[in-house]
Amino acid sequence: MARPAPRYTAKTADKFVLYQKAVQSPESEVDFCTRIYKKRYGQAPTLFREDFCGTALISCEWARRRRANHAYGVDLDNPTLDYGRKHNVARLSDEAAARVHLIRDNVLNVRRPKVHIVGAFNFSYFIFKRRNELVAYYKAVRKSLAPKGMFILDAYGGWEAQEEMTEDTRHPGFTYVWDQAVYNPINDHTVCHIHFRFPDGTMLKKAFTYDWRLWTLGGIQDALLDAGFGSTEVYWEGTDKDGEGNGVYRKCEQGENTPGWNAYIVGLP
Repeated sequence: MARPAPRYTAKTADKFVLYQKAVQSPESEVDFCTRIYKKRYGQAPTLFREDFCGTALISCEWARRRRANHAYGVDLDNPTLDYGRKHNVARLSDEAAARVHLIRDNVLNVRRPKVHIVGAFNFSYFIFKRRNELVAYYKAVRKSLAPKGMFILDAYGGWEAQEEMTEDTRHPGFTYVWDQAVYNPINDHTVCHIHFRFPDGTMLKKAFTYDWRLWTLGGIQDALLDAGFGSTEVYWEGTDKDGEGNGVYRKCEQGENTPGWNAYIVGLP
């Protein structure tokens, strides 16, 4: 028997719960990181750092997977880290929770411990709007990697990413609204919001706001190389029969020029 949809309203909804349900896929992120690392180095990675970790959902999934895994989550916002400790780390076994280490700091400052993988997901590094800032961040990441290490980022783009528009996605008990409110073609700066709409007609407006630069894959890769990475790889998301992303990422050197796309970029020492 199917479970009834949760009854969310603007007054009662927890924006972090909704974000985790609508946006994040920690199982997929950990699967991808593990697969790419094992293919490259022939062994399973154990030390993972999640930059801009927010509520550290991916870090928790990393620690849950294997007893040898340790995760380090880095974020500047202490209330969000506290939320992650209370609602995500606390749900792990005591043994697994002890292997999640949350660090309140600027990602530009963290160098240790050396890890096998640094991940920056949900386009979080787009917060660096100037190229010198982006290169500085990439240099900091490179110094944080073990000899057999890699840096994994995600990115989105396509001409629809430059449109001022909204897109609705239904989920059980709520609708996720992605709002591309501003795009400046002169400097690629964009402001995006996440809203949540509920069946009772209420709406949680601007639950999250992002003031970013919409970086291109070419620009990201050039910055990685200038930061000292030896090479880069792009993993392009495939599509289903309807042209929607299917969650399968394969290494590519030529991408299809579509209205919207998602990809991972891997920086290798």
